[in-house]
Amino acid sequence: MSRDARWRALLELLADEGRLDVDRAAGELDVSAATIRRDFDQLAKQRMLVRTRGGAVAHGVSYDLPLRYKAARRAPEKQRIARAVAGLISTGEAVGLTGGTTTTEVAGALAARPDLAEGTPALTVVTNALNIAYELSVRPQFKIVLTGGVARPQSYELTGPLADGVLDQITVDTAVLGVNAFDAVHGAAAHHEDEAGINRLLCERAQRVVVAADASKLGVRAFARICTADQVDILVTDSSATAEALAPFRDAGIEVLTV
Repeated sequence: MSRDARWRALLELLADEGRLDVDRAAGELDVSAATIRRDFDQLAKQRMLVRTRGGAVAHGVSYDLPLRYKAARRAPEKQRIARAVAGLISTGEAVGLTGGTTTTEVAGALAARPDLAEGTPALTVVTNALNIAYELSVRPQFKIVLTGGVARPQSYELTGPLADGVLDQITVDTAVLGVNAFDAVHGAAAHHEDEAGINRLLCERAQRVVVAADASKLGVRAFARICTADQVDILVTDSSATAEALAPFRDAGIEVLTV
């Protein structure tokens, strides 16, 4: 296992459990305790965890993995979701894309649609995600509107009052939300309050709201609410979501698509 893969696995375990000891991590990854100690020390220097005696704990209350480490989690499911979401978008629409791994996949799926390549521009994309803007800005079929704001290195998202100022002045046909959690009672949520605030404003400026979330995000809660369930029109998730997990969303009047 490469160092990057090992670090990603450690951070995933830490994100799930909040605390991890050296011996357990060594057993999970089938490496020596000395290797795990060095990994913990190096990750602590990057402020991605807090070192403790005999292990490590997640860095902060609303802990969130940096995007580069989350990209490989449930990748096939996210790619299927992204293709389905991209298929919901019509030529000529103004589309809002929040940051996150699933919405990044949506951007890639839109770029791969051959019918969109025929128009100049075929879509207007409004985003606060630097990586999505970079991905699409070189393609003439997209008009890119990037919000201002302060960049969060974990998610490449711009947040704060500068971003609010741009979103206050535009409307979009469809807002595609990447979320950390989506519950039929508590709504869609993110780990970080600034991200949630920008996403909330994008929802308010949209005619249609689509949540793109794999099954692991459903029926759970996160720190900062983005919007209530009744503000969401469509949920696109993967086929591993059970009928029991999806029923509350359908009962709330949300159209549910599984892929």
